[in-house]
Amino acid sequence: MIKKYTKNDTSKILHIINDASLKYKGIIPDNCWHEPYMSKQELMDELSDGVRMFGYHHNNKLLGVIGVQKVKDVILIRHAYTLTSHQGKGTGSALLKYLLKKNHNSRLLVGTWRSATWAIQFYKKFGFILHTKDQSALLLKKYWKISLKQIKNSVVLERF
Repeated sequence: MIKKYTKNDTSKILHIINDASLKYKGIIPDNCWHEPYMSKQELMDELSDGVRMFGYHHNNKLLGVIGVQKVKDVILIRHAYTLTSHQGKGTGSALLKYLLKKNHNSRLLVGTWRSATWAIQFYKKFGFILHTKDQSALLLKKYWKISLKQIKNSVVLERF
């Protein structure tokens, strides 16, 4: 079952994000890695900035989260993570299908780490097109609030 999560659910959301993000350790540049991957304050700031979070739960356990944020003329997919123990079992797919259905008439962008090949392949499976390095940098600067070092190490995929 998928439902909306709010600021009251911060600890549950953070548990998912910080567990799943361990997959990036040693994959993304060391100067982009930190622990925890996302702090409570960072998540609160994201929620205050308009990120709406949805979670997939089964048997009363939250297994994955995904967020969306309307920025200018696009919808950004933000913070899509599944518990490590449940990756590859359909949780992420169910969450993404839910968002695609809710936003079927929107231009959707998702950013991820360039070296996170599993994430890139996941989005391609759902019809997202990978932008070039230069186009990704332009989109990241236009729609995201991230550091230059993160921009240099990230890509953007898009679904029209």
